[in-house]
This record gives sequence, C-alpha cells and structure tokens, in this order.
Amino acid sequence: MPEQHTTPQNSSVLVEIKDLRTYFFLAEGVVRAVDGVNLTVNRGVTMGIVGESGCGKSITAYSILRLVSPPGKIVGGDIFFYKVPKDGSSSQAEVINLAKVDPNGETIRNIRGNYISIVFQEPMTAMSPVRTVGQQIMEAIILHQKVDKKTAREMTIDILARVRMSNPERVVDEYPFQLSGGMRQRAVIAMALSCRPQLLIADEPTTALDVTTEAQILKLMRELQEELGMGIMYITHNLGVIAEMAQEVAVMYLGRVVEKTDVKELFFHPLHPYTQALLTSIPQLRDALTRQEKSRLNVIKGMVPDPYARLKGCPFHPRCPVMISGVCDEVEVPEIEAAPGHMVRCHLYTSH
Repeated sequence: MPEQHTTPQNSSVLVEIKDLRTYFFLAEGVVRAVDGVNLTVNRGVTMGIVGESGCGKSITAYSILRLVSPPGKIVGGDIFFYKVPKDGSSSQAEVINLAKVDPNGETIRNIRGNYISIVFQEPMTAMSPVRTVGQQIMEAIILHQKVDKKTAREMTIDILARVRMSNPERVVDEYPFQLSGGMRQRAVIAMALSCRPQLLIADEPTTALDVTTEAQILKLMRELQEELGMGIMYITHNLGVIAEMAQEVAVMYLGRVVEKTDVKELFFHPLHPYTQALLTSIPQLRDALTRQEKSRLNVIKGMVPDPYARLKGCPFHPRCPVMISGVCDEVEVPEIEAAPGHMVRCHLYTSH
C-alpha cells in the first residue's frame, strides 16, 4: 500500500516534491536525470519550469505520474500528492506519496488522467492515429467517471467545445491526422481536461505551433485554470511564455533546481549566473525598434556536460563567468534562501 496520511483540506499545497532522484541505468553509465529536486505546486497557481534541453524538466513531470520506464527508476525522494475528493465528501485531503506507489497499480491508475493530467510535448504523437478523437477522450471519461457511452460522448463534445474546437460534433468522429496542428493540440488539451484534474502538467504544449495559435492556446489554459481552480506545471524553454503564464518559476540545470522564486523577482532580480545568462540571451524588441547598432545575442559559453559525468561542486561551474576556483569546482552547493521566498544554489550567496 502507498504511504498515506491526512492533512486539513484548507492547505494550498497540491504536490510537494522532496529530494527527488530519478536515474537511468545504462550500459554506458548512470544518467542522473533528476538529482535532488525540491518543488511545491500550489492549487490555482502556475509553476513554470525552465532550462536547457536535457536538464530534467520532462523527467520530473513523468516521475510525478510514474511514467518513467526501465532503465529509468526513482531511486530516492518523495512526491506527496494532496488529493482532495472531487465530490466534496470529506473535509480532509489524503496525502499519497507517489514515489512509493506501484507504477502499474490501482492507486496511480486512478490518479493519472483523473486527478493529474499531462499534455505531452508533441501533439502529433500524443494521440493514437487509428482511433477517433472522441474514442480516446471517451475512454478516460468512462474509466474515471463511470458513465455510459452516450453520456461520455455528450461530455466529450462539451469539452471539445470548451477548448474552442470548431464544430465539435464533427471533430468527435474524426481521426487525429484529419486535424491541423492547432486543432490536434486543442484535442490533446481536451483529453487532459476531460476529468477536471487538480493538476495539469503542460510539457511544451505549444511546440511547433504558429504564434497566433500559441496565443490562443495560452489564453485557453488561463481561462480553464481560473474556471477549474487547478494547478499547472508549465514546462518550456520560452521565457516569454513563462512571463505571461506563470506566477512561480523554477530554473533547472543538470537535474537540479538552481533557482526558484516568483516570476517578477526572477525577471527583475535573477541571482544564479545561469538564470542571468538565460535572461540576457533573449532578443530585445527595443533594440530592433530603435535600430541600434547590430550586435550578437549573448550566448552561454561551453556545452552542457556529458550526462554520464558527475561533476564536483556546482554543476554549472565549467560555464560560469564568476566561478570561484577551489570553491565552485570542489564544494557541493546547498539550497540557500537568499531572500524571503527566493531560493538559489550558488556559492556567491554563501560564506566561504
């Protein structure tokens, strides 16, 4: 049985991740994809997760839903999910440690798609090409809400309409390959929201979409979040989207959260050299408008280290412009609260 206890329902915490470690055991070595992550997602709040490719953003999300397949494995840490009954039958929230449940067991299967849903990174492959859109959404509704097929179909048409799908009565009987990229993405979001989840994990949900469709999808997600009161974990490379969507932000590098704070604080007072470098690499519209002298965008020197490497000290030190020799490359850096609500992993904010 999963590790469980109860907590008052008025807690705002939805998911609490403590020292999560998810490793992949390969013939070439061990990849520490997630290496000591601490995160909290609150109800009704969007937590943005940013960082370069390979930093562990998606694996953190898949770990929550126990979708990491061998040779990947959660080797340490806890993922506490504060599960509040949807029917309001209890004033208590049941707390389930998702890191300890059977990844194929009844507990997690009741949670996936029902209490926690995910919009996968690539809509082209997120849905089966041999089943209609309606069949795939209805499957989740029938599984978790115990309704008949007629009711499930009506609910499917309703959720397609709510994600602004044109002519949902027709789309429900179409196959994914018959839809455009934007329509397919809306269908994926409809499937994720069909059971009114308490947490929506959005993994690059606007990948490969044009900017107009992207803006519509983001607006839709904000509206549905307000309507359903759900928390959102929004994973992206796009800091502009984070500025628009998120209230809180976590910056990841090599499987660790290196900075975590609210969105305004991150943009106006970034502390970690990696965060500062990410922000200075964003093109500035004002430079184009004022026709300033052409200059190259700032880039972060070097490359992300080999995934099999286990660096001493701070993992960013080989690329850091303010690296302290003998400290950053030797001493493990802890999480530091540099200001109220502003966490950073950097020796610049410790006493050496």
